[in-house]
Amino acid sequence: MTSEAAIGSAEIRRLILLTERLSERLRAETAAFAARRPQDVAASLSETQDLANQYRRESAQLKANRAILTAAPASERMALIRATETFEAILETHGRAVEAARTISEGLVKTIAHEVSAARALGTGYGATGQAALGDGRAITFNRTA
Repeated sequence: MTSEAAIGSAEIRRLILLTERLSERLRAETAAFAARRPQDVAASLSETQDLANQYRRESAQLKANRAILTAAPASERMALIRATETFEAILETHGRAVEAARTISEGLVKTIAHEVSAARALGTGYGATGQAALGDGRAITFNRTA
């Protein structure tokens, strides 16, 4: 194996391992969302972000330097393709789980905001002088974006 092929092989193996680690993290996060335990995801979010950033950088470097890819053996290129296909499938499932959790969280916030504003409105009416009572002077703000 030439030195170029050895370098290409090492780079691809490193990217395969990184892809598999990131896939496993996303698989674990998806399972946590399915088990209704998003707090488990929050605890390791920085590690997942670090892996995702590293994956983005290394895949961009490989894309920019195609010679590394072409110098590697075909078996390792195929292993990278399989790892990437698995990663993309896991990423799609993870995206749906995150979207579902976001939708549920927004629904809870909307419901709570509605209940709070409805409870505050009940105390208003007319005072002894015939003028409208001001009710609770505290404001509630609800932002529709997450």
